[in-house]
Amino acid sequence: MRNLRIALAGLVGVSTIGVATLSSGLAANASSYSLATCKTTIAAQEYAKGKLTVATDNPVYTPWFVNNKPTNGKGYESALVYAIAKTLGVSTSNVNWVTEPFDSSYTPGTKKFDFDINEISYTAARAMVVTFSNSYYDVQQSIVALKTNRIVKHHTRADLKTYQYGDQIGTTGLSFINSFIKPTKAARVYSTLDQAVAQLQNGRIDALVIDTPTGQYMASAQITDKNKKLIATQVGQFPSVGEHYGLLFQKNSPLAGCVNVALAALKTDGTLTKLQNKWLNIYTSVPVIKP
Repeated sequence: MRNLRIALAGLVGVSTIGVATLSSGLAANASSYSLATCKTTIAAQEYAKGKLTVATDNPVYTPWFVNNKPTNGKGYESALVYAIAKTLGVSTSNVNWVTEPFDSSYTPGTKKFDFDINEISYTAARAMVVTFSNSYYDVQQSIVALKTNRIVKHHTRADLKTYQYGDQIGTTGLSFINSFIKPTKAARVYSTLDQAVAQLQNGRIDALVIDTPTGQYMASAQITDKNKKLIATQVGQFPSVGEHYGLLFQKNSPLAGCVNVALAALKTDGTLTKLQNKWLNIYTSVPVIKP
């Protein structure tokens, strides 16, 4: 789910969904389509014939987009769209961007776009009314703690079990704490993310667990002391356990299968990795730790 970078209240988004599971809301497997066929049929499948109509929100943020201009091909999601288009034989000039508010993207009904790209996490509930592509970015959970906390330097599998965690109710971070870290002390549960962060700031919990993009922003821009000095750090991130971002289509869109073919091709030839290394290094460079 999209990571809002305005205030901590806006950071609830990505972590308040369940860990991804597969369902009929996932687009048809790429193996049932061919790139050659998709190149000849895509025009007939497009929302606006002859144009690949791509939706995202306004504003959009770095590193997913740059300068709030989806059309410039800069940022991971913008660059990925143009790579998909090229793979499917769609020229750059025939990619048309439209605005779709994030919260409207996964509502049921007719869509006025071919697909939406906006850090939208796949969930089984959403997939009941829209169709998702395969993953174009696997979301990982990470630990955020105060720079002075012992966990920053001591986070082996055994160490991780000894700390006092806290998190917002219903989040993937809380689920990860309980299911994978399994601490000896029950995690403290708060109604809002703001409350959990406040408890971290005053030292009542050792750490919280939250998706890597949101955690990076919290540690680098949000969590400060009374003098506005940054006091938190992103200790590390865990291997993905299934949560991921997918391109969002109208339910049962025939175009979804062809986009999966393109994604598979971009993964096979290394383009997806290259784009992630170029634009998402701020996240991919976070050390990986194992619970």
